[in-house]
Amino acid sequence: MRILIDERDKKYMVADKEFHTDFGVIKEKDIIESQAGDILKTHLGREFKVIKPNVNDYIELMERKCSIILPKDIGIIISKTGVGSGFRVLDTGTGAGATALHFGNVVGKEGEVYSYEIREDFTEIARKNIEGFGLENVQIKCADITEGIEEKNLDLIFLDLPKPWDVAEHAKEALKIGGYVATYTPFIEQVQILQRVLKKVGLSGVESFECIFRGIEVTNKGTRPKTRMAGHTGYLTFARKL
Repeated sequence: MRILIDERDKKYMVADKEFHTDFGVIKEKDIIESQAGDILKTHLGREFKVIKPNVNDYIELMERKCSIILPKDIGIIISKTGVGSGFRVLDTGTGAGATALHFGNVVGKEGEVYSYEIREDFTEIARKNIEGFGLENVQIKCADITEGIEEKNLDLIFLDLPKPWDVAEHAKEALKIGGYVATYTPFIEQVQILQRVLKKVGLSGVESFECIFRGIEVTNKGTRPKTRMAGHTGYLTFARKL
């Protein structure tokens, strides 16, 4: 898998075949023989740099028909729960597979990621995306997680659902001691219900957060926060089985 970057810093995910763009055509042979760091030229003499995509590059360009959880929230989930190499993670509300890709990338070859998605069309897209990135430690399942969790002894269960509290009992049973439940919900009313239910089923350390991510604009006139930013996306709620 390769990504080409043109003179405008626009990215393209390319297959091993002739590549056409408004900057011209790159021959199939040149793409197949290219390595990360190479510069390829089109028949019009325009240059494209070759890079090996990381998970963020890939997610940016992969097929998706739904919104995805942004890196600012994914980063908090991973750091707050301590997910690392060899961990067993369950993800729900797969969508295009972006969150499952992040988890699979972090837990590595020794870890396992299971992702539940109720919609068959999203399931097929997610499987295609996971396969395209080359991960073999992620299993996409077309199933309704509110009916139960097959996997046990999990380190993390991540719930991206309209009513995550419907899975609270199942999640507690499926977690190992010390494991976490993490949820993503867009509305504060969901957080209120969720916190009550998580405490009721006996999970510990229940807390919720919101992450606001604002870039800095540096110009010749001065430096200040950007007027446009990734503001509210969702609330993150965490609980632990102790």
